[in-house]
Amino acid sequence: MKVFDLAVIGLGALGSSALWHLSQSGKRVLGLDQYAPPHTLGSTHGESRITRLAVGEGKQFVPLVKRSHEIWRHLEKLTGKNIMTTTGGLLLDSATKSWSKHGSEGFFERTLRIAREEGIAHEVLEARHLSEIFPEFNIGAEGKVYYEPSAGLLRPELAVRTQLDLAEKNKAVIRTHTKVYQFEPLPGGGVQIKTSVGDFEAGRVLLSAGAWLKDFLTPERRSHFKVSRQMLHWLPIKEGAYQLGKCPVFMWGYGPRAEDFIYGFPSLDGSSIKVATESFVESRHPDTLLREITIDDQKAFVKEKLAERLNFLKPGVERSQVCLYTLTDDANFVVDQLEDFPEVIMASACSGHGFKHSAGLGEALAKKLLDQSPDIDLAPFLWNA
Repeated sequence: MKVFDLAVIGLGALGSSALWHLSQSGKRVLGLDQYAPPHTLGSTHGESRITRLAVGEGKQFVPLVKRSHEIWRHLEKLTGKNIMTTTGGLLLDSATKSWSKHGSEGFFERTLRIAREEGIAHEVLEARHLSEIFPEFNIGAEGKVYYEPSAGLLRPELAVRTQLDLAEKNKAVIRTHTKVYQFEPLPGGGVQIKTSVGDFEAGRVLLSAGAWLKDFLTPERRSHFKVSRQMLHWLPIKEGAYQLGKCPVFMWGYGPRAEDFIYGFPSLDGSSIKVATESFVESRHPDTLLREITIDDQKAFVKEKLAERLNFLKPGVERSQVCLYTLTDDANFVVDQLEDFPEVIMASACSGHGFKHSAGLGEALAKKLLDQSPDIDLAPFLWNA
């Protein structure tokens, strides 16, 4: 079968969610991916992702993440899988100047304001109280502490696999190891999709190709995005320290720059902690990205980023992994139809904070493709919003 009502190009966090929701419509639905999700070459891997309701990147994201939490729980009830674990979450700021993150000056204060305005349960702690409750952290006497009990972690590979499995059960056709080269309008309406295994036709298309999105855009639109290489590290911890179920996820800004930042997760294996930072250096293309992480890279991370901030680490790094960010200057998502091609909607849940929103955004995009009214306002994510 080569003719479909709807197609999704790219089956990572957002694409897998949209495909599952579309598959419930009874339409003929196609999902295409150049790899076999979940995989380790894009932005949807690495064992865990932070989720939080007071999203300091902007108030427009709060409805998406709230709806996503509802969907994750629904998925768990459907399948018996443990996709989201509520651990509580800390936002720490030990910078002497306001810490900037994802295009947001004063990220700590902005997070706190959004929590108050949106009625999100939270606490603001004094630094001395943090050391009493969570002695794992050395924040300093002047540090600022925000705690959100509803925050936690998501398991990205499991979420993607679960959504794709459900879509297939609903008769969606999934073609992996199928690279899309281009698409073009059909004379009578619809889209012709040219791939490595032949051509397909679809009435409407969602383009959710992550870092490969730029391959399908005009040069002007392409310049709106940049791809950056990120390094994730798993470090050994002292026995019994920082265990899942006892400790929160955390985000920590310790200087004025966006790169002055670490984030981490309670141990999923009982013997290590995943900790990472962020880099905003542009890479040429995801296909040519350096995937290897050297011992020198690991040593530099421990020395420059961790310093003496965490009390429970053993020496060394157990393993490391590379993933990608697809970044916009303002950290906003872009969700809009392609110019002069209304049958194609592109969506980039990007800038390093996309996964937590992917379930809600996937549902909203599915409704849009089905000519239904999304429950969530997508207007803030238009090209010129």
